[in-house]
Amino acid sequence: MTGSAHDFPAGMVWLVGAGPGDPELLTRKAERLIGAADVIFYDALVGPGVLDLAQRGARKVSVGKRSGRHSKDQPSIDRLIVEAALAGLRVVRLKGGDPAIFGRANEELSACRASGVAVRICPGITAASAAAASVGNSLTLRGLARKLTFVTAHARSGEALDLDWHALADPDATTAIYMGKASAAQVATQLMAAGLPGKTPALMIESASLPEERIVRTRLDLLGLTVNAAASDGPALLLIGQAMGVGGDGGRDKDTSTRLLSEVLALPGPGADHVEPRTAEGASG
Repeated sequence: MTGSAHDFPAGMVWLVGAGPGDPELLTRKAERLIGAADVIFYDALVGPGVLDLAQRGARKVSVGKRSGRHSKDQPSIDRLIVEAALAGLRVVRLKGGDPAIFGRANEELSACRASGVAVRICPGITAASAAAASVGNSLTLRGLARKLTFVTAHARSGEALDLDWHALADPDATTAIYMGKASAAQVATQLMAAGLPGKTPALMIESASLPEERIVRTRLDLLGLTVNAAASDGPALLLIGQAMGVGGDGGRDKDTSTRLLSEVLALPGPGADHVEPRTAEGASG
């Protein structure tokens, strides 16, 4: 492919951002690198349509890691990448979203450099951007959200979630919480204890950009209950802040793609929040 010879020689590694899952949200460079690779080590969150872009004969090796379900530990992944490159293969390490955002890219960069293997990063669309696009909201908004913060709510096994809650409880910010589904109740409790109002708009976006995408609209004081009731097995992102309460419906037909959260909870009541499952008609990015 054009460009592959000079920036992807044999024995080189590219950490490639696969984006949120929809192949149409890949960068053109990512598509080219995937198509030129001899071997692709891919994460669990990489969509199947992305892997279909590999050239015929390329090895595709799952090294997927989901919360609590690791097929390989990080040192093993590092070793596989380095060994493949030293064997003269063009190596793509394919990561969901952007490799440099909560992707443990530094460990793999360090392992390659320590072994004399050339390595570079191809950025990708991160989940927060894809989620906001699906919702139809801006992550920042003049007068309401002057700051955007990305945090991960995934703690090491046995460790408590240790975040600067007072810094995160900024009413003029939008906070994107990666891997926050299991910790949603704790996140909400800590943010409210730090002073963020319970009525602050909050969203859970599950499987952003994919056909099975689901959008759950709620507020901070109901976030734990809502996520516990509505979440399924897909990867999820939490978006919290005043900007999330301004407009936004992702361009969907509400008559066919919206249902009340009260149906999920089986609890009737005023002001019920919305769960928006993505329909097949709205599956394209």
